[in-house]
Amino acid sequence: MKTIGLIGGMSFESSAVYYRLINEAVRDRLGGIASAEILMHSLNFAEIVALQKADRWDEAAERLSASARMLERGGAGCVLICTNTMHLVADAVSSAISAPLLNIVDVTADAIRKTGLRRPLLLATRYTMEHGFYTERMRTFGLDPMVPEKSDRDAVHAVIFDELCAGQVKDASRDRYLAIIDKARAAGADCVILGCTEICLLLDPDDLPLPGFDSTRLHCQSAVELAMKADLRQREFI
Repeated sequence: MKTIGLIGGMSFESSAVYYRLINEAVRDRLGGIASAEILMHSLNFAEIVALQKADRWDEAAERLSASARMLERGGAGCVLICTNTMHLVADAVSSAISAPLLNIVDVTADAIRKTGLRRPLLLATRYTMEHGFYTERMRTFGLDPMVPEKSDRDAVHAVIFDELCAGQVKDASRDRYLAIIDKARAAGADCVILGCTEICLLLDPDDLPLPGFDSTRLHCQSAVELAMKADLRQREFI
């Protein structure tokens, strides 16, 4: 098995989920007390959020690229950015290393496409819902993603940063998310993407008004599949 490199800390709440899910998947495959070979570089999320708010994405890309290079030097055979939002700079990070960067958007889009569904509701941070990098990439898979109206986008974003990233899971916020999903279903959505790696802390993708796709779990599953391939460079996820 190749070593999996994780760029984490954005937030550490979801990075902990990555560590658990990847190790559980390896144990399920290999049995016994087997676990994954993982390298993680955990960034200070407060510093990354400051760059997001200031629209300094080039600087953010440099920070994540440096992290990816560090992981590759440490022996990582593939690299994951453990957050959806920072895939806004995924192309720059991918270009900084020779190891494959497993893109969470591609993994999620491919999973949806395989089910025959086509009109996903994207729940994520404001940056992911509004900057276009996520929805445009999904359209290359034949999908037609939709995002909530502005007031609902603001609510989804606030729950992520003010609550989930701070380790707070509130029933009222879960109810608000479910109401947003119901509204989207009435508007034609046929599934929902948990498009922030913390949303899995709040919502169970198997207990929603629409079929749910948890980007965190899908990313982890694909990482294990990729890492257990004999030749990583033959994969087409990059």
